[in-house]
Amino acid sequence: MLDDTETRVPHGADERIDITDPKAVDYWTRWFGVTEERLRMEVASAGTVTVDLRVYLGLP
Repeated sequence: MLDDTETRVPHGADERIDITDPKAVDYWTRWFGVTEERLRMEVASAGTVTVDLRVYLGLP
C-alpha cells in the first residue's frame, strides 16, 4: 500500500491535467520537470491535455 509521501498518478492522468488538484499539479511538475508557475503558464497556453503539453514543451 502506498503511503501519503509517495507520488501517485492522478485519476485520468493519461488524458488531462486537473490544474485545480494540488496532488495532480505536484505530480505533473515532477513528471515534466517544471515549476508550478511554468506548468500553469503552459496549461494556459497549450491546454490541459497531457499529449499536447508534451509536444508544447518539446518532450518525447
